[in-house]
Amino acid sequence: MESLRFMLRDRDTKYTEAFGAVFQSEDVDVLLSAPRAPRMNAHCERVIGTIRREALDHVLIVNEAHARRVLGRYQDHYNGHRPHQARDQLPPDVSEEPAAERQHGHPGKLLRTRILGGAINEYRYAA
Repeated sequence: MESLRFMLRDRDTKYTEAFGAVFQSEDVDVLLSAPRAPRMNAHCERVIGTIRREALDHVLIVNEAHARRVLGRYQDHYNGHRPHQARDQLPPDVSEEPAAERQHGHPGKLLRTRILGGAINEYRYAA
């Protein structure tokens, strides 16, 4: 299992010294957001919200191992198949648009792959 190296948190007073001591005892560096920068966590909040809406709201997590499997499978989907607006609807791990048509301009058979028990569907044309 990969260990954590950093934890980013805001400067809310609810995080006491005891909270930080737990992470320091595990050799995790606690990084604080900039003071008076409420939008600093916007990118993290956006990704966390996407993960929650697209995956975690549809799966009942039973333990840590199950959560790791679900999040790992969602990570594979997010980086390898899910379209991203900032990349012209391409996933992060794809360098160019896949060919959607066969030789004569007719689309091939459409295949569906169910992800996370059907909570997410991936579609591809058969070769």
